[in-house]
Amino acid sequence: MRVSSLTLALSLLLSPAAFAQTPRSAETPAQAPGEASEPTPPAPPATAPSETPSAADDTEIPVAASDDPGAMEQASNRVPLQEIRRYVGVFNAVREAYVEPVEDSKLMSSAIRGLLLDLDPHSVYMQKETATAFDEGTEGAYDGIGVEVMYLGDGSMRVIAPIDGTPAAKAGIRAGDVIVSVDGRTLTPSDNDGAGPLRGAPGTSVTVGVLRDGETAPLEIRVDRETIRVVSVRSRMLEPGYGYVRVSQFQVETAADFARNVGELKQQSGGTLRGLVIDLRSNPGGLLTSAVQIADDLLDSGKIVSTRGRIPISDAEFSATPGDLLDGAPVIVLVDVGSASASEVLAGALRDNNRARVIGSRTFGKGSVQTVLPLDNGDSVKLTTARYYTPSGRSIQARGIDPDTTLRPEGAETADPNAPRAATVYTEANLPGHLQGDEEDGSTGGEALPGDGPIDAALAELKKPWVPTAQVHAEDTPPAVAPATAMPAPATGPTPATDTTPKTTPAPTSEPVPAAEPAETPETSTDPSTSENPTDSDATPETSEPPPPTP
Repeated sequence: MRVSSLTLALSLLLSPAAFAQTPRSAETPAQAPGEASEPTPPAPPATAPSETPSAADDTEIPVAASDDPGAMEQASNRVPLQEIRRYVGVFNAVREAYVEPVEDSKLMSSAIRGLLLDLDPHSVYMQKETATAFDEGTEGAYDGIGVEVMYLGDGSMRVIAPIDGTPAAKAGIRAGDVIVSVDGRTLTPSDNDGAGPLRGAPGTSVTVGVLRDGETAPLEIRVDRETIRVVSVRSRMLEPGYGYVRVSQFQVETAADFARNVGELKQQSGGTLRGLVIDLRSNPGGLLTSAVQIADDLLDSGKIVSTRGRIPISDAEFSATPGDLLDGAPVIVLVDVGSASASEVLAGALRDNNRARVIGSRTFGKGSVQTVLPLDNGDSVKLTTARYYTPSGRSIQARGIDPDTTLRPEGAETADPNAPRAATVYTEANLPGHLQGDEEDGSTGGEALPGDGPIDAALAELKKPWVPTAQVHAEDTPPAVAPATAMPAPATGPTPATDTTPKTTPAPTSEPVPAAEPAETPETSTDPSTSENPTDSDATPETSEPPPPTP
């Protein structure tokens, strides 16, 4: 399986053999019949060790990293011994001279965290407790307040989204809030360790200090803890024939739950739906394959997403298989600035295949995939291994998905533009050390869209007649020029809605020109029985990794 192979390949790179400092034996290997032989040079005389480093110390010594005979030829398998000596010198200085004794294991853990610290906001070393909490987030049950967070460099926590129906959502915590204190104590980077200060036994409570846009001082919000059993998919009928499905995050069972909810809506509607709203607002992502499976459920054919990394095993392409749960009924995807990672994969796949229109505000812009590598002591390394690309070949890294129709939050038209802002680091493009994006434009991104107003606007948009962009393009292009199977271009956005509710004010936006189509890669099955789940999300329930970072 692709993910298993990727994990194995990266694990080999992390194996102890990769750090051996003794080169392979100089014995002459067995010679194949008929193979020309080279004279073996005499071994150089042994020299006494010297305290003064020689010039050779600055060179990189090739070290075996695997049983691959060609591994010695790979520059990536060379260990810079001079840099390792420098590290050992600092390690010994801290161990012997620091004002208080420090355990070797703690020093080594700090060194490993530092190794990943400046890569990007989503690569991180997770100690056993944090790794366990991360796994719980994908399984949907843990004890806490029910909020997806990302640690910032000073130890404060950026709220990506409160989870629907949890104490955090009921207490009024919002996407974009910055939690700066817990029970009166200012958060520091050391709070990144373990499960985090928001976790705790059910029945206890916690008071969080929150910075929020428009507020001049932190808000004090008291939140009860309970066992959070996340239901990632909810649904209801908006009007006869028009369904609504809310996907709050992508877990192991999310795709199956989505299919079941759509089936129930169809039964309530007499067997067919006239249209469906998929609400991905404040959905921070999760398992990439769950998003791929939902896209496959709504597409008869076409690409869903492709991934590209440094090593060939990171390259993959997911394509749809025949079968559409809605039998072609129109779809509206509702997004906002809290929609990230797998949410953006799903929105991009449906729009690029002209299966859905996207409305709301520009999304978060996280276009990278992380692979979790378990270590033998129970800790894990979450490493960014690839970028993902939408079917049209676009990378949304540090850009996000621009909606076809833009919505504004309730009251945004009358809000004071000079009001204080807490959410100064709210999108991928504003995270320190983020991967550069192909279409990054330096903007501040979209806005959070809470409440039912955006749902009403999505329903109004759903009722409008719609001709897929690919069909319009084919009609307007002379037959001699139009390709037989052209990849559909992203929509430029329909005429702004005029019948939305007063809570939202639509404004037109234009879709940027798509990037060049990526090279074809072998199709990868989306069958959950034959593929494992890489994670593309860096957000975990009430715990995360420090950005200089960060799926």
